[in-house]
Amino acid sequence: MSLWIAITIVAGLVQTVRFMLQRQLKGVGLSTGGATFSRFVFAAPLAAGLAGVLIARETMPGLSWAFWGFAVVGGIAQIVATFCTVALFSERNFAVGIGFTKTETMLVAAFSALILGEAVPLSGLLAIAVGVIGVLLLTRARGAGEARIFNRATALGLMAGGLFGLSAVGYRGAILTLAEGDFFYRAVVTLACVTAFQTIAMALWLRLREPGELGRVAAAWRRTALVGLTGMLGSLGWFTAFALQNAALVRAVGQVEMVFTILASWLIFRERLTLRELAGIALVVASVLVIVLTVR
Repeated sequence: MSLWIAITIVAGLVQTVRFMLQRQLKGVGLSTGGATFSRFVFAAPLAAGLAGVLIARETMPGLSWAFWGFAVVGGIAQIVATFCTVALFSERNFAVGIGFTKTETMLVAAFSALILGEAVPLSGLLAIAVGVIGVLLLTRARGAGEARIFNRATALGLMAGGLFGLSAVGYRGAILTLAEGDFFYRAVVTLACVTAFQTIAMALWLRLREPGELGRVAAAWRRTALVGLTGMLGSLGWFTAFALQNAALVRAVGQVEMVFTILASWLIFRERLTLRELAGIALVVASVLVIVLTVR
């Protein structure tokens, strides 16, 4: 198995844990903005510390305008996508809520080709298509009272997926602009810069739009710190994989997160899934296996 595939699978596992913790923050009095901010505020110093250690051993990389352009676009897209995902948790159950965001994979392939000039091989496109079909099965509203496919949950999920896709391409683009260091060094430096920007931007937003929310995040630090730690570790995995491989393929393999999400849904949140949703998950897993077996 290629290194980037193993790193991506681990990142998906850690991200599932982070989503579980972040979902529970809604139960401690935090708004959607506060729960989203917790994702960044404790991750930023950890990422900065790791970057500082690596920079001290090597050299400070040159951060061009192109680097900051990609990083800022990716950072803003991820913030808004995380807002949408947290809001989505109140619309559908945990596993299906995360499934909505997986519409990103086809968009990442398009963004990668248009923005970075990185085409996806035919086997990768086939795998992405299979995964998207699986996600479409997950996005079907359940029950007679939810017959419409297009509803608030669908809109939030599609928006989150598209923005997560844009953020992935932005981060890959930022990493590619760095000339110094190996793949891990470039990933860590990019992660530190992005999380620092996101923390500042979110703090200003909450200060202006949600007075008192910063204090509530700080008061819940025992819970929010865990979100930040798992968020940083998950992002470190994603950024490292982006330094090694096309963002579209990384995000496609990242759909294995659905397997971990199902386990969390059954074992922790005691949520049931329909046969249709299980079929969708099976297709998502199949798409990941195609990439594992055909792409290096």
